[in-house]
Amino acid sequence: MTDTTERLTSTVQDLSPVRKEIRAELSADEVAHELEHVLEHFAERARLKGFRAGKAPRDMVKQIYQHEIRHALIDELVPRVLEEVLDGRGIRPVGTPTIEDLSLEDGRPLSFKAVVEVWPEFALPGYRKVRTSLRPAEVTEAEVDKTVEDLRRKSAEYDPVESRGVQAGDYVVIELQGRDMRTKRMRPTEKTVILVGRPGNDPAVDENIRGLAAGEGKVFRTTYPEDAPVKALAGKDIEYSLKVQSIKAERLPEPNDEFARSLGEFESLAGLKDKIRSELAKSREAQARRDASEDVLKQLIEQTAMELPPGAVEEEAEEVLKKTFQSLPAENVTAELVDQFKPRAREQAEGAIKRQLLLQRIAQAEKIEASEDEIDQEIRDLAQANGVPAARLTDSFAQEGRREGLRASLILRKTVDFLVGQAIMD
Repeated sequence: MTDTTERLTSTVQDLSPVRKEIRAELSADEVAHELEHVLEHFAERARLKGFRAGKAPRDMVKQIYQHEIRHALIDELVPRVLEEVLDGRGIRPVGTPTIEDLSLEDGRPLSFKAVVEVWPEFALPGYRKVRTSLRPAEVTEAEVDKTVEDLRRKSAEYDPVESRGVQAGDYVVIELQGRDMRTKRMRPTEKTVILVGRPGNDPAVDENIRGLAAGEGKVFRTTYPEDAPVKALAGKDIEYSLKVQSIKAERLPEPNDEFARSLGEFESLAGLKDKIRSELAKSREAQARRDASEDVLKQLIEQTAMELPPGAVEEEAEEVLKKTFQSLPAENVTAELVDQFKPRAREQAEGAIKRQLLLQRIAQAEKIEASEDEIDQEIRDLAQANGVPAARLTDSFAQEGRREGLRASLILRKTVDFLVGQAIMD
């Protein structure tokens, strides 16, 4: 398709469903007109020997600063021309266009080629016909009792033990030093706390500590397997010198009304259990609904033929990788580790983009919107969840321009709720 005016000629060719090639040519008169503005700008600021600021001859300024002037002219004209072509044809690019074959010579038109990526057009699947089911949000008494037990452990007290040796469940302070029996080198002395019987303990230490009283010690040897979790010990024969410094036994509060009242908001153990049961049920219901939404979206994505812009996928995959490794020390993030995760990151990126495009199209089809009142309520909910004043968060969203992003997020969530609501089978 070609568009031509006295000042601008452009053509657009579809390279793929998500890539377009644009060729544009701006007339020599338009280029010359803009060149005068750029030249004037340089002349006003030029500092040339023998001339006062802004008084140097324009031809001299043009000669001395020709390369800078050319770059400034390109930087001014190319984005403006490309934006005009894109707006005129209703093309919304994704990411930054690639500029190629640029030509700009004195007295000649400006011409260039731009390759832009765009979001794909696709046919919506039969989203009203998708069906799913909610998993029952059942809560057993065993689960309630386990939660009570967890609360008791969080409220546990620890009493010094002097009349017996170490048992499973004790918290023990030990001093431990090892010697590599092959190299005869001593390892650094460690003072550490061990919860005896915990699955992650060194089995040899956990076994040999049992039965020792406070102040007692022991020397023992152990050979670690080649696949030992601590790589520094793998395959080594170590002689340990161990000494128990103190022992504390866990004392749990009795599961009764007094314990429930100590938590601050319950009159009885029965009331505590009712609250636990209710919270577990809410959590199960929320998880069941999330599972249902994942099922619905998976079905819809599988039913939708959609090509994605490669640049957008790469950009999203980079974000996935950043989030994956952001909690790790930089020295642990090796090139090999990143390469190992790249295929998974790309897969997640493609899924996220397809999901968002699909939900946006369904929201448009169903005219799903987010009112100002709904956005205000969302901000209040966020403020309450994060323990900050609602007014402060409202101002933050307004000043930082985040309100429209919140609107878009709320619309997508309402669209998911709509899909799940009509997909659930009775």
